[in-house]
Parts: sequence; structure tokens; C-alpha cells
Amino acid sequence: MTKDPTSELAAEAARPAAAAAAGGGERWFGHPRGLSTLFFTEMWERFSYYGMRALLILYMTAEAFGENAGLGYGEARAGAVYGLYTGMVYLLALLGGWIADNLWGQRRAVFVGGCIIAAGHFSMAAPVFGLPEQAFFFLGLILIVIGTGLLKPNVSTMVGELYPEGGARRDAGFSIFYMGINVGAILGPTICSLLGENYNFHWGFSAAGFGMVLGLIQYKLGDRHLGEAGVPPRDVGSSVLAQRNRNLYLSLAAVGGLIVLAVFLVTSGVLAVTLQDAATGFGHMIIVLTILFFAYLIFDWRWAAGFLALWAVAFALFFGARGFDVAAQWASGATLAVFLVVLIGYVAARREAVGLEKRRLMVIFWLFLLAACFWSGFEQAGSSMNLFARDLTDRVVFGWEMPAGWLQNINPIFIVLLAPVFGSLWVSLARRHANPSIPLKFSLGLFGLAAGFFVLAWGSANATEASKVAMTWLIVTYFLHTCGELCLSPVGLSSMTKLAPRNRVGQMMGVWFIAAALGNLFAGLVAGELEDLAHSVLFWNVALFVGGAGVIALLASPFVRRLMGDVE
Repeated sequence: MTKDPTSELAAEAARPAAAAAAGGGERWFGHPRGLSTLFFTEMWERFSYYGMRALLILYMTAEAFGENAGLGYGEARAGAVYGLYTGMVYLLALLGGWIADNLWGQRRAVFVGGCIIAAGHFSMAAPVFGLPEQAFFFLGLILIVIGTGLLKPNVSTMVGELYPEGGARRDAGFSIFYMGINVGAILGPTICSLLGENYNFHWGFSAAGFGMVLGLIQYKLGDRHLGEAGVPPRDVGSSVLAQRNRNLYLSLAAVGGLIVLAVFLVTSGVLAVTLQDAATGFGHMIIVLTILFFAYLIFDWRWAAGFLALWAVAFALFFGARGFDVAAQWASGATLAVFLVVLIGYVAARREAVGLEKRRLMVIFWLFLLAACFWSGFEQAGSSMNLFARDLTDRVVFGWEMPAGWLQNINPIFIVLLAPVFGSLWVSLARRHANPSIPLKFSLGLFGLAAGFFVLAWGSANATEASKVAMTWLIVTYFLHTCGELCLSPVGLSSMTKLAPRNRVGQMMGVWFIAAALGNLFAGLVAGELEDLAHSVLFWNVALFVGGAGVIALLASPFVRRLMGDVE
């Protein structure tokens, strides 16, 4: 729940001149005073994000009529919406970072993003006043995606700019900032779930909006402490900035027009595409584009074109007989398999002739695949595991039934408790020259995730609505998932900056965003399988998939480590 793929990018992208001005002045626990402004901005943004997310799939799957009505969606449709929403949150962060770097500066991007996020939450709450339910629900999701894309990467970037000296002090600053993420991740589900599940879902959504408003107020009151951090770019002329703005708005208008056209064609019946089809197609598009991107970087554009042609041919062969979903799965799987075989053959044939930069790009692609597998399981927390907490978990404490969303607090609580333990563990192992390599830590993360799902599959095997299971099953599962997260997520952030070519650090951090987006998207689609599968079967299948990925990662780790060189 608490991963933050922007922290290391911020450290690399910090502008020293701006940071020098921002780092002086008043202090806050020995750190620049501006850190407190960014700490609480991020805390309230995470409050709103995780508070709303705790309600999202519960609201969509709740009965459409009743005292606290929802949308009445089935699990498949709700999972598709959940996956598209959470996936787009991470993808739009790439655009938000570009806008700040090239047009507005981080400071303006954060404020505008926060305003849009608040508007999105209030849009989702608007039906309490009698406004159209579904129209304002989807409008709210779109606004939150856009706003989070602007705010999330840029608030972390400004934290990095407060520390021109880098080193341990900046690491300590990010550790404090990371605590703000976890505090928000705990408070959000606690308050929003209490209001949304026990009284009215729209009250929970409005609470998320008010939280973001509080964050914006303190951000504006404290922006004087930020110095020059997050100011707009000054190395380009006004005419260049104006041209960039025009290009951005024209591009956004074109994309918006295409989206409106697609929605019109679907609603009018011209295109027979369901939300599940759209989400699945979007996921395969991400996979294929990532393969093409790395094929271009490692080889050249002709290889990228060849892999695109391979995908198109495989898709055409299966489409007629098997339909879109199966054709896309086979085409993407075949293209990925061929690409991996080509990479292995290329290294085996040329050996030392393969440059270090290309070998490390191969490693980044491999870590991307493992991270996507991890997040596709881990992000079940907001979807299938949330439904399990609502429907099959006994949440009665001293005669009072706690909201299902409260169980999502277990992960950030464990993060707060265990993060120092894991940090000390890696340092201690390094002193003994026994610190696991990056690929080995990734495999450990996958094993921790798989173990959690094995526990949950066991616990849910005999669970029914009439005979619910104890909360301890979810607590143990979240403990194992958190251990897996601490093995993989911080290590992945660090590895992107270590392995990336000097001129492509931002792009490789973008790859980490894409892995998170892809994992979130497929997490929603997997949760949709609850429409046809029992919880125990679903959790068992996820455990086998993630565990299998962990075994492959473990077996491949010696080879991958040799490709990395002396980066560790």
C-alpha cells in the first residue's frame, strides 16, 4: 500500500541551485522547514487516496437499492473499473512529472493537482444531493487520476530539492516524508470507512475531499518555507514555454476527443466492448509498448518493428477462432517469450562484447516483469481482499462490527514497525558480506507475497457468510505481504537509479511507474474473477502464480547478478 516510486527519482532530479535556497532558514526537527509543508501535503493526499480506495470496490459492488446503496456492479465489472483507475493513477504520474519539469514547475503542479483531486472526491460525493450517480462517479475518478498524476511525483521531487548536499541527511528527510505517507494511509481508511460503510458511502468520499482541502490550505500557508524548490524552469524563454503549453493542450484535446468518441461508439452499440475488454486490452498494450521500448534501447528501431510485427501476426492468427481476449493473451505472451529468448541468446552469443549499459537495461526489464507480478498480487488488498474482509471475515469486536476498510490499516502499521528492522537487517548483512543481491531480494519479496496468499487460501477454504473466519487470517497475510513489500519495493526504487544509464534515470523510473500501473490494472481484473470463483480458489491461483514467479526469479538471480556488473 505504501510504495512511493518517486522518492529516488526526486533524489536524482533535484536542482542544486533551487535546493540551496530551499534548504536554509528555519528548521523542523533538524531538517529544512519546508519538509513539514511537504510532509503534511503528502499525508493528506494519501489520506484522501487510500480513504477513497478503501471504499471503492465496496461501493461499486453494494446493492443499488437500500439504506446505503452502491452501484450494484458485479465483481468482474467492478474489478475492471478498479484496475483501470489504479493503473491510470500511476501512468498519469509520468505526464505530471513532464508538465512540472517543462512547463509549470513542481510547486504549481502540486497545488493544481490537489485542487483537481478535491474536486474529484466531491464529485463522487455529489449524488448525496440528488445528482446523477454514475455520471458523477466516473467524473470523480477521472479528476482524481488527473490530479494525482500532477501531485504525486512532484511533491516528492521537491523534497529532494530541499537537500542540495544529498547523502544521509537527505535519506533521513525522505524517511520522515515516508512516515507521512503511512500516517495518511492509516487515517484515510479509518475515517472514510467508518463514515462510508456505517452511514453513507458519499460521506466517506466527501471526507476524502475535505482531507485534501486541509492539505491544500496548509500547503499554501507553508509554501514560503520552500524557498526556490519547485519553481518553474528558468532555462527556457517565454516563447518556448508558450509553444510547449500549446502543444500540451492540443495533445490533451486530441486524446480527450478520442476518448469521447470511443465512449460514444460503445454506448451507441457500434463497438461491442465491455469494461473488462477495455481493461484487458489496455494491459496488453502496456506490455507490448514496454517490450518495444526496451527492444529499441538494447538493439534498434528495426528490432522494435520486428517485435511489433510478431505481435500483430500472432494476434491475427488467434483472433478469428478465439476472440479478442485469448488472442491478445497469446500474442503478448508469445512476443514476451521470444524477446526473453532473444536477450538470452544475444548475451550467450556475444558474451563480453555486450556493453555494460545494455546488460543493465536487460536487468531493468527483468525487474520490471517481476515488479508487475508482485503488484498484481499485492494490490489485491483494495479489491479481492477487501471483499473477503467484508463478506467472509468476522469483524465483530466487543459486540461492534468494525468497517471492512479498517483492515487495510494493517499494512501501513506493519510498514512503520518493520521498515527499521529490515533497514538494519540489510546493513547488518552487508557488514558480514552476506547481503542478498537485488534479484535475490526480488525473489524473496515474491515468496513473501505468495506465502501470504497461501495462508489466505487456507483460511478462506471453509469460510461462508454464515460461518465467517477470524481477522487473524488477514493479519497474518498482511504481515507476510509487508515483509515481501519491504524486500522488493525499496530495493526496486534504489535499483532503478543504480542500473539506469546516466541520461535515462527519469525514463527508467518511469518504467517502475509502468510496472506499478500494470500490476494495479491486473489486480483489478484478477479480483473480477470472484464473480465465477470462490475466494479460496482465487487466492490459491494467485499464490501459485506469484510463487512460480518467485521460483523463476530465484533460479535466474545468479545470471541476472552477473549482468549487473559491480553496481552493488
